[in-house]
Amino acid sequence: MKLSTGMHVPIHSYKHNKRLHRIWKKTTILSEDQHCLVTGHHRTRVIEHDGRSWHTKEPAICYFYNDLWFNIIGMLKKDGVYFYCNLSSPYLFDGEAVKYIDYDLDVKVFPDGNYIILDEKEYNVHSDKMCYSEEIDDIIKAQLDVLLERIKKKEKPFDLSDIHLYYDQYKRMHKR
Repeated sequence: MKLSTGMHVPIHSYKHNKRLHRIWKKTTILSEDQHCLVTGHHRTRVIEHDGRSWHTKEPAICYFYNDLWFNIIGMLKKDGVYFYCNLSSPYLFDGEAVKYIDYDLDVKVFPDGNYIILDEKEYNVHSDKMCYSEEIDDIIKAQLDVLLERIKKKEKPFDLSDIHLYYDQYKRMHKR
C-alpha cells in the first residue's frame, strides 16, 4: 500500500530497543513528496506504551522527513502555533503505519520563536540503557544542530508559510 492524500493511517513511535512507545490512532495524509510527509489530526486518540490513552486537544500538523533525524509537530493553539520537535529516525511507511524511532531529545518552540531543549537527562539515561552507538549519538547531536538552525532562521515550517494552508486543507477534508 502506498500513501496518498486523504488517507487515514496510524503513527507508531518506537524506542531504540524496538519497543512500541506511543500510537496515534489516526492521522490524515495531507502531502507527500520525496523528502517530507505532512499529516494532520485533531482530537485523535493516543495510546501510551503502558496502555494509558488520551486525546489530543488542539489541531496538529505533523512534518515527517525521510532524510532528516527529526519530526516536527505544529500545534495550532488559540495564542499561536507551538512546535514540538522530536529527535528521531527518518520515518518509514510499511503499509501499516507511519513509523519512527524516538530518540528522547525534544525541542519546544513558542509562538515568539523562543525555544527550549527538553529531555536531555532522558536521552543520557536511554543512551546508556539501550546502548546507543557512537554513530547514533553523533547523528542525533548533528541533527539537533540542523533543527536549531532551522528554528533560528525561521525555515519551513517555522516560518508559518504553509501550516495554516495545511490546516485549512485538513478542515476541508473533514467537513463532511
